Amino acid sequence: MLRTHTCGEIRIGDVGKTVTLAGWVHRWRDHGGLTFLDLRDRYGITQVVFDPSVSAEAHEIGSRARSEYVLQVTGTVQKRVKPNPNLATGEVEVLATHAVLLNEAKTPPFYITEDREGDEAARLRYRYLDLRRERMKRNIILRHRVVKFMRDYLDARGFVEIETPILIKSTPEGARDYVVPSRLYPGKFYALPQSPQQLKQLLMVAGFDRYFQIARCFRDEDQRADRQPEFTQLDLEMSFVEQQDILDTIEGLYTELVRTVTPHWKIISPFPRLTYDEAMARYGTDKPDLRFGLPLTDLSDLAARSGFRVFQDTLAAGGAVKGIRAPGCADLTRKEIDDWTERAKALGAKGLVAIARTAEGYKGGPAKFFAPEELDAFAARLDAQVGDMMFIIADDAHKANTVLGALRVELGRALNLADPNLLAFCWVVDFPLVEWNEEEGRWDAVHHPFTMPKQADIPLLDTDPARVRADCYDLVCNGYELASGSIRIHRRDIQEKVFALLNYSKEEAQARFGHLLEAFEYGAPPHGGIAPGVDRLVMLLAGEQSMSEVIAFPKNSRAIDLMTGAPSEITEQQLRELHLRIVYDE
Repeated sequence: MLRTHTCGEIRIGDVGKTVTLAGWVHRWRDHGGLTFLDLRDRYGITQVVFDPSVSAEAHEIGSRARSEYVLQVTGTVQKRVKPNPNLATGEVEVLATHAVLLNEAKTPPFYITEDREGDEAARLRYRYLDLRRERMKRNIILRHRVVKFMRDYLDARGFVEIETPILIKSTPEGARDYVVPSRLYPGKFYALPQSPQQLKQLLMVAGFDRYFQIARCFRDEDQRADRQPEFTQLDLEMSFVEQQDILDTIEGLYTELVRTVTPHWKIISPFPRLTYDEAMARYGTDKPDLRFGLPLTDLSDLAARSGFRVFQDTLAAGGAVKGIRAPGCADLTRKEIDDWTERAKALGAKGLVAIARTAEGYKGGPAKFFAPEELDAFAARLDAQVGDMMFIIADDAHKANTVLGALRVELGRALNLADPNLLAFCWVVDFPLVEWNEEEGRWDAVHHPFTMPKQADIPLLDTDPARVRADCYDLVCNGYELASGSIRIHRRDIQEKVFALLNYSKEEAQARFGHLLEAFEYGAPPHGGIAPGVDRLVMLLAGEQSMSEVIAFPKNSRAIDLMTGAPSEITEQQLRELHLRIVYDE
């Protein structure tokens, strides 16, 4: 080894020992003949003193060293005259007796010694430098600890980790596949897995009972802050279980994980549970942020008794009138109210009714259209106090919910209502099994086509598919979906019925999913599972806003690897071997 100790290891008890350290120059200072270096490695920072009266040779190397040079230093541990309370090694330093310059370094394109945001393109282009920064190192180590905890927790509960193939058959699972051409079979392609969905179901048919995998998944989707073209999930499947068994397993895992790996976070246990209909009605989204209140409130019955024409016309058309309280916002200016109205319109609403409750009474343009007792009823229903603003939308129920839900999130952010130290986990259950695709004129699976309908709703597959509830569940935290799962279909007749509902012909279903349908005929057990996203969970635990901050080598917002230049062209010879020709659209 080129070192006897790490740069984060030595303490006051090591005074007098001879040690050898190796690492990067974090900072460099010249103090009247003495040279001071902070030497850094993954484990920490140690101050090194180069005194020419002790070793002229070591001092010469220390004097030449600059930021990010790589050094090996041998010396004696001594007590610091002025301890640094900000360093774990701050009570000691190393007096250098020998030094070796292992490598020089160019001036980095951004600050490594400071946790500045910096230019994202530069950070991704020089990711190996960005990963030297304390914040990034902390995030990557946190990710390691999260994954290790998951493995240990599940292993202790009888789960078996099984790897599944990366090169699979292309089957529809909700997003575009990344495809890989086959050299040996011209005109045929593998696909990279969007998830191991069918494979883990087949493992249940094989009798493994409890499976998990830290799985790499690939989806050719448009990018955003909490999405990457390749991502990691904890894939999990169990046999002979009901929904509650899986919820209990994951809730226990996440509760213990947070308390053990990141105990500074507060969590609410047990996790609240909402049906999909409740989540949409109260929060306007199936991934609600429960760190603050402000539920959406139905005012339709009260609005029906008012004479306000906009409300009457909306209700007559089968719509709804819903509102939300904006605490402490009664003094918003006309321009600020207009800004909120424009936000609502940008989200698809026809308009926004804003009425302030003040000590002098109700104010705002629309207030004049209502009797005082009508406004009192609205305020009582919304729990609007003096000093609050009431935001009301009249539209079809879905639009009113989604727009007010988005305004609720913006209000929470603008008013700092969310507890920044809380992880507000909750379960959302009983999603619709299918939704109507108006553009394509067919039913689409809300989750995926292998989700079991609620037993009581199976007869509705033939008569009223829109009312069929899925035996599925999402884990949500602070406005993010962290996991999605379901009880799976394990009978061929039900799976074929769902395929038919989704407009797959028998021939197409057999061609795409014949291996799964056939497996169901050989004693498939009832089973279910879930797939929590690792990247998004670590992002939340690290307090970051983007998944790229917790992935060692991420792509940018256009799915480009700026460090290596991927995606890139391949040679003509490679194209010929793969029997491919590139044709550009004109």
